Amino acid sequence: MIAGMETSPAPNPLAGRVALVSGANRGIGLAVARGIAERGATTYLGARHLAAGEAAAAALRADDLAAHAVQLDVGDPASIAAAVATVDAAHGRLDVLVNNAGVLVYDNALDVDPDTANRFWTINALGPWLLAAAAAPLMRRNGWGRIVNVSTEMASFARMTTSAPTYRVSKVALNAVTRVLALELEGSGILVNALSPGWVRTEMGGPDAPRSIEQGCASILWGVDLPADGPTGGYFQDGAELPW
Repeated sequence: MIAGMETSPAPNPLAGRVALVSGANRGIGLAVARGIAERGATTYLGARHLAAGEAAAAALRADDLAAHAVQLDVGDPASIAAAVATVDAAHGRLDVLVNNAGVLVYDNALDVDPDTANRFWTINALGPWLLAAAAAPLMRRNGWGRIVNVSTEMASFARMTTSAPTYRVSKVALNAVTRVLALELEGSGILVNALSPGWVRTEMGGPDAPRSIEQGCASILWGVDLPADGPTGGYFQDGAELPW
């Protein structure tokens, strides 16, 4: 270990900051929302169904964490705009965005369904893009921000297979969005990265996945915890670069 290097965030490193996590009512999204709230940020849990988000936020508040629910369907531009407007009206700022919401299906590249492909592009790539674009002006106000796009190692060209092609291709698009946003926001104090949680035991990942929710969550929170001189426009898992 390098002398003086911290192995964990300082107490309440996000005190006074405001965060929004999409798809936060369960699984990795909920774990990430909890981790951010534990770091001191007022955290909004975005959920397509507000009642589910409210229940998840209540569980965090029971542990004395500052958590609120907001209706957020990343497949609906109006919902995206309304969610960011809600946060802005309440706090006048948004410092951390975790684009976690996503969908997965195991299909076949030669039998691709255009409606499914369009839905995956909308939810896994375009929605996060629009949400980041809506959040960025709020981050610019204070010259600081962290945008974490939850990607997957399945989007790596170096690791490409025929499994779940629609999901893979949509996440490749999300990686490209990450690079474009990072370049657009270069020098603004806003860091944008694509983070893979790995194959995690969630409702999406299934019970046979090798990684725990805690491991996947830690991989994502690494991107939230980055210092001012941290990387931007990168593709990482567990703090290590993944091949594009």
